[in-house]
Amino acid sequence: MFSVTVRDHMMIAHSFRGEVFGPAQRLHGATYVVDATFCREDLDEDGLVVDIGCARDELAAVVGELNYRNLDDVEVFAGQNTSTEVLARFVADRLADRVEAGNFGGNARGLSAIKVTLHESHVASAAYERSL
Repeated sequence: MFSVTVRDHMMIAHSFRGEVFGPAQRLHGATYVVDATFCREDLDEDGLVVDIGCARDELAAVVGELNYRNLDDVEVFAGQNTSTEVLARFVADRLADRVEAGNFGGNARGLSAIKVTLHESHVASAAYERSL
């Protein structure tokens, strides 16, 4: 399996519901380093997994949907806790939608999976991987 990873970051605000979250039930901020890894069994005819510049731009567009926002006010997240895991799935699904829409070019149709990792700090992260 071949893979290419691109990176961006986002700053958000949110709060959680549930005693398990303790003080994080109050509104607070988080800064995430966001890695998106694109995978495929074989390289395309140009010897690539995916165009890195295009992947970087598409990740920036998806992250831009959330950057500097209070996620408690974002309709798509209504009724759910915006945990790191939930956000990783959101980014992966949005990237998959963009692959399917052709935003990555025709050769990206050979991608088999996307994995998104959100790093909360240098010691903690969560990830979501999905097939394409």
